[in-house]
Amino acid sequence: MEIAILGAGRVGATLGVRWAEKGHRIIFGVPDPAEETVRGVREQCGSRGSAVTVPEAAAASRVILLAIPWDVTQEVLQSIEPLAGKILIDCINPVKPDFSGLDPEAVPSAAERIACWAPGAKVVKAFNTISDATMANPRYGAEQAAMFYCGDDDQAKSVARQLAEDLELEPIDSGPLSNAGHLESLAMLYIHLAIFGGWGADCAFRLVTR
Repeated sequence: MEIAILGAGRVGATLGVRWAEKGHRIIFGVPDPAEETVRGVREQCGSRGSAVTVPEAAAASRVILLAIPWDVTQEVLQSIEPLAGKILIDCINPVKPDFSGLDPEAVPSAAERIACWAPGAKVVKAFNTISDATMANPRYGAEQAAMFYCGDDDQAKSVARQLAEDLELEPIDSGPLSNAGHLESLAMLYIHLAIFGGWGADCAFRLVTR
């Protein structure tokens, strides 16, 4: 699969490198493709990685992952070509700068705002309730970390599910895109526990049944 990742920070870089290891072709969309950090991430992907501008990356792939800061998301989406028909995977958490909570402007959820800003795109909320450390290594003893995802398009959700399985995460279908706010609140709980509760990044949610 060819995946455009907009952003090459900790989340975008970790996901890109791991998916490249699984045989996917990764196109990083960044402001400066020649920047040293971007070059290092691209090299970790080997022959399956490349870096171009954000509009070029978005135009090149049917599957696009948003791994950019929430406060620039609308601007970035408005800077690229219409995304109608493309699968847009949103892993953004609209967290306040001081990590005290979610941005009150991100209502009813960041994912639903993104769907409004990208008319016709098949938006899936995914990969937002785990740390980059868990993305790199999802195994906790004999258990896999859970990866919750939601959306309104079955094809797009199937792609998100496959990409989660490729990372050895346990995908959990969490319903329609209107549930994205629940996932963003769950991510806020995770952030609180990791940063203020002393758990750190090497912890993850797990859904169990009996």
